[in-house]
Order: sequence, then structure tokens, then C-alpha cells
Amino acid sequence: MDDNFTTIVNVGRWGRSVYINIQKFVQFQLTVNVVALMINFISACASGDAPLTTVQLLWVNLIMDTLGALALATEPPNDGLMKRPPIGRNVNFITKIMWRNIIGQSIYQIVVLVVLQFHGERLLKLTGSDARETHNTFIFNTFVFCQVFNEINSRDMEKINVFQRVFDSWVFLGVIFSTVAFQIIMVELLGTFADTVPLSWELWLASVLIGAASLVIAVVLKCIPVQSTNADQISDHHHVYQPLPSGPDMA
Repeated sequence: MDDNFTTIVNVGRWGRSVYINIQKFVQFQLTVNVVALMINFISACASGDAPLTTVQLLWVNLIMDTLGALALATEPPNDGLMKRPPIGRNVNFITKIMWRNIIGQSIYQIVVLVVLQFHGERLLKLTGSDARETHNTFIFNTFVFCQVFNEINSRDMEKINVFQRVFDSWVFLGVIFSTVAFQIIMVELLGTFADTVPLSWELWLASVLIGAASLVIAVVLKCIPVQSTNADQISDHHHVYQPLPSGPDMA
């Protein structure tokens, strides 16, 4: 420690960065949990068959917990953090902006996956003895790519440009590329272990495009106005702190 004011500013910037990074991770984690739970629950109730197997859910949990935390929690701070007001002690950790993003992305993913679950074989024109296995693998692959792109969305909960300063976080890029690489290995090479079958390039492209559509959904969601957390923070501070006296009252 030293008495340099720059050190104090850096500590404050890193503290705010850690807080916001945890919020990003929680937003991402809740979305994955809600979608995985709902798609398996709806499918099990309607058809008695869950599209995501135990091994696949374990892989999704690895993406969500370990790799997701590593990617989002290591985002470096930026100078814009110091322009925000301090966070009040009574401000909810999960903000209205986070709920907007969680609910919007969850609805999109659930609708897409439910449609694929019940009409996927017809829409994808799957035929042959392995049509069922290909169908389930496609759902699993699409679900994973939805999470990959939603992880990118989670880099910024408010701004539309989620790719800003992305090359400043090599850990984040490494996690994204590693996730995609391991997903390819699971689908194409570990069929017996992961209950998957190899997919054609058309089905791979369809999975990626459906997942990438969450980027567009995020843009639409961020255009929906919600009460800013800054207003809550300022309001909270007005209740906690007394304004400094001014004018004749200072005497």
C-alpha cells in the first residue's frame, strides 16, 4: 500500500469491475439454468423423453459454471466504471436490466428448442434409421451454441456493442474458442460417450445461426427501456447520506 491517489482509484475501479463481472456471470448462469430446466421439463411432460442427457447436462454445467465464470469474471476494468455512482447498500443485486435480459433470452431459447423438439424432424427433413439420434444431437448442439453467443451477450448488460474491447480479454476469447472446439469433439468424435451422432455441415450451420440470433435478440432487448440502476443507486444514497450544508447554514 502507498499514499498515491492513483492506487486508490485503481482499487475502486477493480472493486466495481469485480461486482459487475459477478452480475454478468449470474445473468448468464440463470439463463442457462432456466432454459435447461424448462426444455427438459416440457419435453418430459409432453412426450416422456428429455432431449438433453445426463452427460450433455454435465457438459452444459461445465460451460456454465467453470468456463462461464472464468470467461466473465476475468473481464478487465475500464475507465467508464468510475463514471458510475456508488452502489447503494439497499440496491438489489439482480437489477431490472438483468431480469430483462434473462427473461428475454430465456423466452427465445425455450421457444426455439420446444419447436425443434416437437417439429424438428419435419422442419429439418430428417429421415433414416438415425433420424431420432440426429434430431436430439441437433437440439443439444443448438442449445450449446445459444449459450456460447449468450455468453458474448453477457459481456455488457446495457450496451448494444458487446464486442467492444473483446481483444483485451484473452481469457474470454480462449474460453469461447475452447468451448466450441470441445463441442465439435463431443458431437463428432465422442458419440458413444455423449449420446451424439455426427452432424452434416448444414446442420452445424443451422445450429450456429440459431445461436447467433441471440445477438439480435439482445439488441432488441436492450432497446426496451427499463429503470436504470443508476437512478436506484442515487435514490438510495439520498436516503442514506445527508447533503452537505451550504451557504449561511455552514456557520
